[in-house]
Amino acid sequence: MYGQQPIIVLSQNTKRESGRKVQLENINAGKTIADVIRTCLGPQAMLKMLMDPMGGIVMTNDGNAILREITVQHPAAKSMIEIARTQDEEVGDGTTSVIVLAGEMLAVAEQFLVQNIHPTVIIREYRQSLEDAVKLLQDKISIPIDLNDRDKLKEVIRSCVGTKYIGRWADLAVDIALDAVNTVTINENGRIEVDIKNYAKVEKIPGGTVEESKVLNGVMINKDVTHPKMRRYIENPRIILLDCPLEYKKGESQTNIEIVGEQDFTKLLQLEEEHVQRQCEDIIALKPDVVITEKGVSDLAQHYLVKAGITAIRRLRKTDNNRVARACGATIVNRTEELKESDVGTQAGRFEIKKIGDEYFTFITECKNPKACTILLRGASKDILNEIERNLQDALHVAKNLVLNPRLVAGGGAVEMAVSAALSANSSHSTPYRAVAQALEIIPRTLAQNCGANTIRTLTALRARHAAGSSTAGIDGETGEIVDMAVKAIWEPLAVKLQVYKTAVETAILLLRIDDIVSGSKKKDNKEPTAPAEAAMQE
Repeated sequence: MYGQQPIIVLSQNTKRESGRKVQLENINAGKTIADVIRTCLGPQAMLKMLMDPMGGIVMTNDGNAILREITVQHPAAKSMIEIARTQDEEVGDGTTSVIVLAGEMLAVAEQFLVQNIHPTVIIREYRQSLEDAVKLLQDKISIPIDLNDRDKLKEVIRSCVGTKYIGRWADLAVDIALDAVNTVTINENGRIEVDIKNYAKVEKIPGGTVEESKVLNGVMINKDVTHPKMRRYIENPRIILLDCPLEYKKGESQTNIEIVGEQDFTKLLQLEEEHVQRQCEDIIALKPDVVITEKGVSDLAQHYLVKAGITAIRRLRKTDNNRVARACGATIVNRTEELKESDVGTQAGRFEIKKIGDEYFTFITECKNPKACTILLRGASKDILNEIERNLQDALHVAKNLVLNPRLVAGGGAVEMAVSAALSANSSHSTPYRAVAQALEIIPRTLAQNCGANTIRTLTALRARHAAGSSTAGIDGETGEIVDMAVKAIWEPLAVKLQVYKTAVETAILLLRIDDIVSGSKKKDNKEPTAPAEAAMQE
């Protein structure tokens, strides 16, 4: 099948979609996707329930999670789905906004296409307006934030969490996100690194209540000790982390051994035992309390370790091992011969194994200066836990964005109205430029719509407030009234907003550029296929 070209059939009866028709179709596809997502914006957002092909269900109002589950045919709609993913990977929040905004950017372009304005003219104006909007956001509208002011940081994360399912446990979620990000932030000579993915692990355990969720000042792993006689509670443990098996190494491929006398076989077994014993002696020499390895531990090794009063845990995931290493200050060692005192982790205050539900979990907690942590989530059912995890990821990303780029803009559609007012005032430009300003109003309009306020009246009043110079006036997503966002303390990170605008406008530009959709289709049901098609079919 390699190298097979789809044959493009352009016979007399084939319609090639081109020109105006395609552009309007693309706009419609974009609008349709945006309409699906529109009700998921703001604190009064609705949840969507999605069935996946396997029969599982997903309940969420996270734009990206919804679009991941939807299957679409239209190519333009596919690229809309792609941008939600970009937004999620890049800044982690604002996935719903970006889709709604991109859909509106396309919708306002429709009138110009109908008036026969050439797409490149529209695109040029769009690009100009995006540059101006970015400049406005960075220089005039955004305000800096002090990273040591914990209450201010909480306000920002709370306004992100408030629109999600987890919103009713907002305080808990905000504390979890802040603690986790502060734990994994590393500042090395001015270079700040926040690795949430590898070092802030979310562990979901069904059962209990959501209020029991917390950030551990250390790590938790889903493992039990290998031998029942080993200790399950140790204060100030000395921890050794290994990357090698504590058992006799088997040959990589087939190994042939020729045995002449019967004592040779005994000798062979003895060598294996001595090898394991030597490994255990190397470990015992450092007097550790806990040995954790990524590979297996043989029965013989367990015997030696139990005798020395050492607890062993085996077959740990590499990522978990890295987290334990960052939490207790140990170094992962590859061969027991190379163990030295500095490799032992001594920064953990407590090692204990608890039974939660019907599984055993190992807790390594009370670490002195952990650079990794586990977020323990409890909840009634698996679906709730999955949704809480998705929401928490957004909150973690917001906290991370603040650490990396500590600037804020007002939430609740206030920043959109401010940018929109500034762009509209820039009268030197043509109509498409102003259309972008008009498109930005979709965010406050949708917020008003979702909480059942009178959209037209609210928006007119909001425009008037901004024209009068109160640039932080926005819509309270709970009640639909116009409030000052600076007073209500609803803020968003600048990084998220910038990414939303860039992605939305770029996508609109991309889809307006398309003037031709030719579907490459293989010829089917033809009694006498033409020569190239025949070759393709035989492949």
